[in-house]
Amino acid sequence: MHGLPVHITEAGEGPLVVLVHGWPETSYSWRHQIPALAEAGYRVVAPDGRGYGRTGRPEAVEEYTSLHAVGDIVGLIEALGEENAVLVGHDWGGGLVMLAASLRPDRIRAVVGLSVGHAPRGSGGGFGGGEIPPVEGLRAVLGDGFYVAHFQTPGAEAELDRDPRTTMRRILHGLSGEAEPWPAAVPPGGGLLDGLAEPTGPSAWLTEADLDVYAAEFTRTGFAGGLNYYRNIDRNWSLLRAWNRTPVTRPALYIVGDRDVVYSDAHIADTRAYVPGLRDVVVLPGCGHWTQQERPAEVNAALVDFLGSL
Repeated sequence: MHGLPVHITEAGEGPLVVLVHGWPETSYSWRHQIPALAEAGYRVVAPDGRGYGRTGRPEAVEEYTSLHAVGDIVGLIEALGEENAVLVGHDWGGGLVMLAASLRPDRIRAVVGLSVGHAPRGSGGGFGGGEIPPVEGLRAVLGDGFYVAHFQTPGAEAELDRDPRTTMRRILHGLSGEAEPWPAAVPPGGGLLDGLAEPTGPSAWLTEADLDVYAAEFTRTGFAGGLNYYRNIDRNWSLLRAWNRTPVTRPALYIVGDRDVVYSDAHIADTRAYVPGLRDVVVLPGCGHWTQQERPAEVNAALVDFLGSL
């Protein structure tokens, strides 16, 4: 696809629904949604994003911009022989599907953001950046220890690559609704994982078999590909200047947990302001960042209802 090999998981027949994962995940994060949406009458396709899983991993950092990622989504729709699709995205994927809907409404029927809604360039919310480059603004307000600033450091992936199973266990637990709120910062003199506690017992939503899958994938690929999305935040801010404050006019849904580090009144307000097609905001009590994995039944029900309304 446009020279980039893309791995997908596919099931079902009917209108196309593309599921776009975030960081640090793969298409496996949609394991609960793929069969449910296929059974509901949809053709469901979940790709591994560029730099993840069995999809290609360009070496150059600058090949991980949001425009590259949106191009991958549009190219996938074309490669599947479809005219358009409903996009569902989580975390980075949530922002990307909203951006795709604003840039290519001809290809996007509707859009759903999980955890992350829409914070367009210039909005000041999320990584939109306001009137100064986002990383500069984040450093000024939150300091060099803020995780986004930390990810700009060359070699930051070495800590994560050292033991991928421990990395995934701590990140998945530490940002879930089962953990104490994460401060979203790296302790002075420490690493990202130092601020993420080990789970004290079995998880209600994450099994050892799930961890096996994630650990195997990131042992093979490393974490650099995913961090490269963060390393393009300022580049995205510059490239998207022509689409400053562009709204999302397609039908939309936003789903977020009230224990998600992303959850805030400001982010919901941005999403409402710049997504005039927003049908609803679904807030899941007690849910952390891993929305579709922590609360699959509620997410599946919301998705099926939304898709059925189109």
